[in-house]
Amino acid sequence: MRLGLGDCCYINDVSELWQNSLATKRLLASGEGWSACDVVCRAGPKDTPFEEQHAWVSVSAVLSGTFVYRSTGARVLMAPGSLLLGVQGASFCCSHEHGTGDRCVAFYFDPVMIEEIAYQIPGVRRTGFVLNRIPPIQALAPLFADVQALSDHGAVNAGEELALRLAGAALSLSDGVSYTQARGRDEKRVSAALRIINQRLTGALSIGAIASEVEMSRYHFLRTFHRTTGETPYRYILNRRLILAAERLCTTSEGVLEVALGCGFGDLSEFTRRFRKRFSVTPAAYRQLRRKRQGFDARRGYAVTLSP
Repeated sequence: MRLGLGDCCYINDVSELWQNSLATKRLLASGEGWSACDVVCRAGPKDTPFEEQHAWVSVSAVLSGTFVYRSTGARVLMAPGSLLLGVQGASFCCSHEHGTGDRCVAFYFDPVMIEEIAYQIPGVRRTGFVLNRIPPIQALAPLFADVQALSDHGAVNAGEELALRLAGAALSLSDGVSYTQARGRDEKRVSAALRIINQRLTGALSIGAIASEVEMSRYHFLRTFHRTTGETPYRYILNRRLILAAERLCTTSEGVLEVALGCGFGDLSEFTRRFRKRFSVTPAAYRQLRRKRQGFDARRGYAVTLSP
């Protein structure tokens, strides 16, 4: 069987996840040397994980859900806002022992394309990934906002640019991050905390309340969350809210104040300051730039794809 760009080759020929309809894949965009797919998995704690193999270099943006990824002796907890880095030919296994389901946008790359990108990035000396995960750091917020827009509204004309930016970020950041493997019990509690945060993202959240729900002291929760995800709870919440706000600015007719309050920010000035620090422009300017680039139908309230 000849594999196309974006396919996975499985150790057992046909993955039972796909065979049993526990996972679906939808092509979002593709071009020379790359493709992007929306991948939804509905597996849960009772489903048996299966060994698979990366057919291509891949960079997958986790949009929702949590899961455990194992490859070459490493085990990491993947959370919304993090990037999963796949090395061509490497065997891996994903499991959902702490919850059910996840959604990712997976970008698949021809290794030649990755080499071309790597050689043009100052300071990058490798064409492969040393680690399996880039944690949900705030620097990824602009990328995740665009990935979410591609997945939800099909801004296919920007797909190639997004693929290049994502590959560049993965190559640049993969050498500079580290993580500590969490113990089983702590991993389960952090996974539960991540679900709480993402389910109540726009409401009031505090370290004390979340720690109490997952039966941890505040200090132990803070340390364990940071050690497991690569970010502190506060920075993680802020990052997720900024990504949500960027998506709403591009895909709804809500006013900037309405977006700010609806995404969990206390007031407009706080939202504007934090948004500008992360996206380098004000919320209003970001909306104007994105709508001009993608097109926007005010009657339908979302971005539409413009012809080249």
